Amino acid sequence: MKTYKVLGLMSGTSLDGLDIAYCKIWKKLDRWHFEILKADTIYYDNGLRTQLMNSILLNAVDLLSLNNFYGSWLGLRAKEFILKNKLNIDFIASHGHTTHHRPERGLTYQIGSGQHLANESQEKVICDFRTNDVALGGEGAPLVPIGDQLFFSSYNFCLNLGGIANMSFLQNGKRVAYDIGLANMPLNYLTQKIGLSYDKGGEKAKKWTLNTGLLKELNSLSFYKENFPKSTGYEWFTEKVCPILESHKDSLENQLHTLIKHICEQITIQVKANNSNEKATLLVTGGGALNHYMMNVLQNELGENTELIIPSEQLISYKEALIFALMGVLRHEQEINVLKSVTGARKNSSSGVVYLPA
Repeated sequence: MKTYKVLGLMSGTSLDGLDIAYCKIWKKLDRWHFEILKADTIYYDNGLRTQLMNSILLNAVDLLSLNNFYGSWLGLRAKEFILKNKLNIDFIASHGHTTHHRPERGLTYQIGSGQHLANESQEKVICDFRTNDVALGGEGAPLVPIGDQLFFSSYNFCLNLGGIANMSFLQNGKRVAYDIGLANMPLNYLTQKIGLSYDKGGEKAKKWTLNTGLLKELNSLSFYKENFPKSTGYEWFTEKVCPILESHKDSLENQLHTLIKHICEQITIQVKANNSNEKATLLVTGGGALNHYMMNVLQNELGENTELIIPSEQLISYKEALIFALMGVLRHEQEINVLKSVTGARKNSSSGVVYLPA
């Protein structure tokens, strides 16, 4: 099998920006290997962030128009990255940006038109990795566990802390994964009220007072009681979580402090419920891994039996972009890249739609 050089593109629910990772991916002796050769984040300006945040409210015509515009925007950013770094790539693998995720109604939608992306970048594009799984009766999420299985199987648990917290692990010899619940989404929602994209290192959250009423109400959210496979998104946050945050009038710092306690408690419940080892390792990636205060709280909640593994900042920030690059390679090789044991679909699939530049 050849060595692939792929540009992975990822935009997550935390709405920070576009992650771009230029990855070398190859298979040797039946094991997959990777190297992130170049990576960068292109932060959204306020206008584009607001457009993406409000995309859930758009009518069909305006949403399709944004889909095309964002696809062209992705293509231009990819082309600039390729030219700046003098890269030769096999193709682009793009997650797009999720605007609607309602698997219970049989739909999921990621904007970022693959044809527009291909035309602007003049590169082959593989994208739309979720739709096929939902059509097969699955959640269409999370998708990253295929990378956990092929790249990071030496860890007992793989935890991703983006806008949403999700986790994967082996259960009875099969990879399972699901969305645990909240992560950076509510934290960023609060800090943006004072003009900050996020609470760097958790500095505003630490050394403040726990709001026990807020914590109790957050812990009572019905999503936490649902069995997996399960996934959630921005709709759940706006409909179920925002009203709770708005109803508890407290200082920003107290709310941040309480949210971190809540996030770490819910993660700990899931880890302990699924840990059959005396000692376990938990790999943490995503923006939340850079929140030092949250990592301290999480390690304290987990106790001595589970060791947090915080990898390099590059892997923390670009693991998802890397894994979508891997998913593109697997799709190109017509190998499985979405696991039914994770999503609950009727069968495993090799998902993704291929677009060629015009």
